[in-house]
Formats: sequence, C-alpha cells, structure tokens
Amino acid sequence: RNVVTCCYDGRKLGSQMRNSFDRILLDAPCSGLGVISRDPSVKIQRTIPDVKRCAHLQKELLVAAIDSLNHKSKKGGGFMVYSTCSVAIAENEEVVNYLLSKRDVKIVETGLDFGKPGFTRFEHKRFHPSLALTRRFYPHVNNMDGFYVAKIQKLSDKHKGEEEKKTAAAEGEKIEDSAQTDADKGSNKYDNKSKKKKGKGGKKRRDDSEDKAAVPEKRPKISAPPTIQVPSKKKSTNAKMTKPRRMRNTGM
Repeated sequence: RNVVTCCYDGRKLGSQMRNSFDRILLDAPCSGLGVISRDPSVKIQRTIPDVKRCAHLQKELLVAAIDSLNHKSKKGGGFMVYSTCSVAIAENEEVVNYLLSKRDVKIVETGLDFGKPGFTRFEHKRFHPSLALTRRFYPHVNNMDGFYVAKIQKLSDKHKGEEEKKTAAAEGEKIEDSAQTDADKGSNKYDNKSKKKKGKGGKKRRDDSEDKAAVPEKRPKISAPPTIQVPSKKKSTNAKMTKPRRMRNTGM
C-alpha cells in the first residue's frame, strides 16, 4: 500500500518532483562491463561511444535525483545510493565527481566492510579525495559481478555552478555600471566647459573658443636673410686699344 510504480523519464524528476523523496536508490543504466565474467558477449557489443553515452545519461539522472531528494526530512532523509554494474571509471568516479562540482553534497561511508576503495586519481585525472569512501567490487577478487557503490548525502539546495556564474555576472554588471558612470561624469564636465559662461549683470561672455574664432590668426613672418649685392667685375683683356691712324694727304 505504500508503493507507487510509474514509468517516467528520470531526467525530469528533478524539476517535476523537487524535494519529494526522503531516500533514493539510483541503479543507473550502464554499459555492463562488470558482468563480462558471466556474459562475454559484452566485450563485443559495447564500444567506447556506448560508455560515453551512458556516462552522460548517468550524470543527468544523478543531478535530477539529488534535486528531487529532500534534505530537510525529519525521517533521517537526504541520502542517496548510486550504483552501477560497471568497472569503468568514466561511469563511476567521474560521474560522482561531476555531481560534487554541481550540487552541495558530500560522500559518506557506505557501511560495507569489503570491496576496494574508489579511485581518487587515474592517469592524468584527479578526483575529490572523498571518493575513497566509495566501494568497488571485482569478479576475480570478491567472487561476484563487477560493481560500484557510492553513498551521497545532500546538504542543501544550492547549485554550485549556477551560483558562481550569477556572482560573476553580478560583479561584471557592477564593473560596467561604474565604468558607465565615470564616462558620464567625464562627458558632463566636458559639456559644462563648452557651455557659455555668464558674467556680471547677467551678460553672457563669449567662450575662449569663440574669441579665438573671431580674431583671425596672424601668420608668423618669416625673416629672410638680407641679400648682399656683389659688384660685377669687368673682364680684363690683355689686348691694347689703339686708335686708327689718319691718312696723310700727299697733294697728288
């Protein structure tokens, strides 16, 4: 009598049924890489794009589940268990680490005394240190299917990523407003200087710019150096000037 079964898109429960559940068990759809020991066909059927597609879906389901979880419940609520039958890091630690960066949650002890702790680092990837509280199970170690379990507690309804964006946007608007006010003050000062000033008796005085425009500009005189007249010298010739001789009359 206290169970209701429904078929609904789990990605939409966060907006449709916000803060409605005390506790949630999310056994997310996965690639099934943990059941290869009893179903070897998984090695042929699954590809890398399949794993990435499952990881994206798991992130959406996990965020929606946290949003629909009631952390203020008086029945000791606010807890969720996330599990997959996969041993891939992309479907386990990366998904939970993504949730830690988006919602105000924390990882708590699972209460299981067996299994391996979750990874906090893998190759070049680094995860939150609290992911060591999660548990991994391997077929060759625990004699069971490969499995991953994480217990998560919701602390508040805060959205970490969205709040940081809002604060950054608000700071950006403040900086823009202050810059705009400074620009307006500068333009007002310039306008006040350009207005006509009133003198005594209410008479208007011309601006310095108008006085300058009324008086024609004087071109500076360019002083040229004085010209020195040099007396021209006559060409000297060595030939002597001789007078023509007069012819004598002989009386013939």
